[in-house]
Amino acid sequence: MLRRSVVNFGLGVKRPKCGVRSAAVGPGAPRHRDASSVTAAVMDDTVKRKTINDLGGPSLLTSLRWLFIKGYYNKMQQMQIEHRKIYGPLWKSKFGPVVVVNVATPDLIEQVLRQEGRHPVRTDMPHWRSYRELRNQAHGPLTEFGANWQRIRSILNPRMLKPKHVSSYADTVNQVVTDFLRKVAVLRDTGGGGVMVNNLTEELYKFAFEGICSVLFEARMGSLDETMPEETQRFIVSVGEMFRLSQMVILFPQSIWPYLPVWKKFVATWDYLFEVAEVLVQKKVEELQKKVDLHENMEGAYLTHLLLSDQMTVTEILGSITELLLAGVDTTSNTISWSLYLLARNPEIQQQLHQEVTGVCPGDEVPVSKHISQMPFLKAIIRETLRLYPVVPGNARLLVENEIVVGDHLFPTGTLFHLCHYCVSHDETIFPDPQAFQPERWLRGAEEKFKKHPFGSVPFGFGIRACLGRRVAELEMYLLLSRLIKRYEVRPDPTGTTVEPTTRTLLCPAKPINLQFLDRSGT
Repeated sequence: MLRRSVVNFGLGVKRPKCGVRSAAVGPGAPRHRDASSVTAAVMDDTVKRKTINDLGGPSLLTSLRWLFIKGYYNKMQQMQIEHRKIYGPLWKSKFGPVVVVNVATPDLIEQVLRQEGRHPVRTDMPHWRSYRELRNQAHGPLTEFGANWQRIRSILNPRMLKPKHVSSYADTVNQVVTDFLRKVAVLRDTGGGGVMVNNLTEELYKFAFEGICSVLFEARMGSLDETMPEETQRFIVSVGEMFRLSQMVILFPQSIWPYLPVWKKFVATWDYLFEVAEVLVQKKVEELQKKVDLHENMEGAYLTHLLLSDQMTVTEILGSITELLLAGVDTTSNTISWSLYLLARNPEIQQQLHQEVTGVCPGDEVPVSKHISQMPFLKAIIRETLRLYPVVPGNARLLVENEIVVGDHLFPTGTLFHLCHYCVSHDETIFPDPQAFQPERWLRGAEEKFKKHPFGSVPFGFGIRACLGRRVAELEMYLLLSRLIKRYEVRPDPTGTTVEPTTRTLLCPAKPINLQFLDRSGT
């Protein structure tokens, strides 16, 4: 029975120490080694290892020149490629107070990730963590470390990653898809001359926001209504603003944050995000308490499960579910935007997808989760889109306890690695003709023609710290893309505008994506 109260929101969570196992893996070394051999390899004085001091790379002034004079501040994904040409596959960079070791081959990325240990840490995210400590909010799966992170993930994982649970969200997601299809029809008729949808990414952002809220909070936010609620509009803007401000705050030393206007905006943005999330969680708490009092059945989805499981405090649930929301919007919206952009420019591939979808779901049959397994080309399109436009162009790992060997370098505790996924997924030695949109790379049976390294494209990360919302994001993308292509033929912007990617913490379209949506015959 539910016996908690929303007054628990004020509770904080202490961060236990975190530990990472060490493993020494050089080029060609076996992937799994026992603890004794690892220790011997790292501590062996007879092996002369290079250190982080031996790495080349741009100085702080050079990095600033690249960012602000050469104009790579919003093209940091491209800077990966340029710096690898200059400094090789392993180099160090300085960004403000942060020193980063860049890793830009799949073999080296694999070495880092296979040594991440039981409690991997992406980065210490000091700006996000500082906000939570300032406001006494709980850390979630993105900001927590160590054993407590593992405890949180073990509670959150089943309902987010197990196929049987994720498939149960299909009806909820399909309701949001239906509303989005209705919105597309309205946008074509009211502002697109009967065919155009302008600024598609913004509309898909609303879809993704509505979809993830419907799963996490079990609530509809009205994002796709004809008139969006003002509070929802502000919430959506705040999510984007938080990512924009995050990229700015981290460039400054933490000691001066309290004096920066950008920090004050950052804190105010987080305040609002937590305020709205708290209202939604409190509403569900009160709803469940009424059912308890009336001895009614308390069936529900994700939030209901967390509240009833008694494994987390309400404060911890609030911290975790807010972070899951932030991680679940851009992944879906940007990837579908790029997918449709690419399909519009490749009509043969679009036609092949249409044939697959209508073959599995003929006539008026609506695709649901059971149909997705019968649509390998749909999955390949999403996979190839994520190779070309990874939502996170560069992931990170922070060494928190033991030193490790990567390549022929020994790195100490505290080293921050930047895994250059964008650079690697555009490497012609890993993916021939890397700029080409070729979904067939990912089809079963294509391994001989398209020989790929398993760490050449890892858009959702790897191992136990892989993206928690991956399955839900994929479900949203598969259902929406299949239903859109079944109903519409998508064509490019008749102005011929080319859209390039830009980095705003995440990889986004640099300008609006405008596409034509033409009714298919019989729809």
